[in-house]
Amino acid sequence: MSFMLRAIQLSKEGMEHNHGGPFGAVIVKDGKIIGEGCNRVTSTNDPTAHAEITAIRNACQALNAYDLTGTEIYCSCEPCPMCLAAIYWARISKIYFANTRKDAAAIGFDDDLIYAEIPKNNNERLVPAFQLLHTEALQVFEAWKLKEDKTEY
Repeated sequence: MSFMLRAIQLSKEGMEHNHGGPFGAVIVKDGKIIGEGCNRVTSTNDPTAHAEITAIRNACQALNAYDLTGTEIYCSCEPCPMCLAAIYWARISKIYFANTRKDAAAIGFDDDLIYAEIPKNNNERLVPAFQLLHTEALQVFEAWKLKEDKTEY
């Protein structure tokens, strides 16, 4: 409970200091906070500076690693799709959240819009996507597959 209370405190402090929206996150390993963050979208002009992303960046820096296996994240709100993906990429082992995406929508943060877009076909989304130069790009992927000195992740 103390870790979630810290995430909520960060959401409040960040909001009060006009860092961004009312969101906070804490990453814990072995019972200790190793990274935390609040939303900093508007203060940094960075649409990816969500609390969870900031906490992940801080935790990775603290551990000098990109793999956060064995950690838990406490979020003041259910993660948006971008943050959820980042949590998976970081290999965080468990997610706890307080507010829901419906609560966020009620105050103007409509993460449900993006959740609804994900299963649609690329060209049917609000921001349509179209594939170009697949053959050329695939050559780089083939080179990666053969690269002997790569760091796999």
